[in-house]
Amino acid sequence: MILVTGGTGLVGSELIRLLCEKGKPVRALYRNKIPAIVGADNVEWIKADILDIIALEEAMQGVGQVYHCAAIVSFSSSKKLLMYKTNIEGTANIVNACINKNVSKLLFVSSVAALGKIKEAELINETMNWTPDTCNSEYGRTKYMAELEVWRGMSEGLSVVIVNPVIILGSGDWNSGSSGIFKSAYDEFPWYTQGMSGFVDVMDVVKAMEIIMESDLNGERFILCAHNLLFRDLFTQIALAFNKKPPHKMVTPFLAALIWRLEAIKAFFTKKDPLLTKETAKTAQTKVSFNNTKLLEHFKEFSYTPLDISIKRICTELKKKYILG
Repeated sequence: MILVTGGTGLVGSELIRLLCEKGKPVRALYRNKIPAIVGADNVEWIKADILDIIALEEAMQGVGQVYHCAAIVSFSSSKKLLMYKTNIEGTANIVNACINKNVSKLLFVSSVAALGKIKEAELINETMNWTPDTCNSEYGRTKYMAELEVWRGMSEGLSVVIVNPVIILGSGDWNSGSSGIFKSAYDEFPWYTQGMSGFVDVMDVVKAMEIIMESDLNGERFILCAHNLLFRDLFTQIALAFNKKPPHKMVTPFLAALIWRLEAIKAFFTKKDPLLTKETAKTAQTKVSFNNTKLLEHFKEFSYTPLDISIKRICTELKKKYILG
């Protein structure tokens, strides 16, 4: 039996679909509502929170492999405490339950944010070390500390692997998370930054996760990155796939600094998450590239999906999902 946490999220739901397609027995956790995943009718859904130790251990009865995908992703100060509790304490609970129930292997979905402050002058690889001085965000700090729990589990005899995806592209909820990139392009958001980052198709993420889990590797981490691309170029390709006008107004560092401060004031009064924070404003202006060769060298049979094919598929899925013209 395979257990998936975060089964209602972008990565978790796509992973469940893939595992079911391969005929593997899947048990997945949910908190509020069981999602409708095409081809995943035989999943055993269990209502449980990763902060509930008893429920976790019950969910791991008879489980051999665990994919830990559950996390809070936020750059808003209002979600800081929840993010710390879920991402760090929740991961510690997962690790402890895996050890107690003799799980054979744990795969943890981390983030490149856990590698520390992004560096523009070099290609980022798996050897980059996080330190308090190079902390890039509170989210990155929580993922790094969650990784420490995973490595602690390895020291206690648990077989573990970690994946560090870049920005994930997929047809998830485009009102939150990375899928919001597609909504912005569809809505013809006119602004662009001069920043650059890594991007990867969610389907490639879960395919990589599955082959890594099925390997005999232990104690390894892999950056998952298909393309290093300017934000403007990505938004332009998505907009054109939607037959929409690409972004055409550049956001300067000064303007970005002004906007995040105004958003902070607005969020204080409305109690809603700001559209832009100090962290996200800085990231959007930074040019960073990621080295993806480690995964490709370990698994010769794996290859990333061409960007144009990913964008075409995701846009088609979103049009159907949101009944777009």
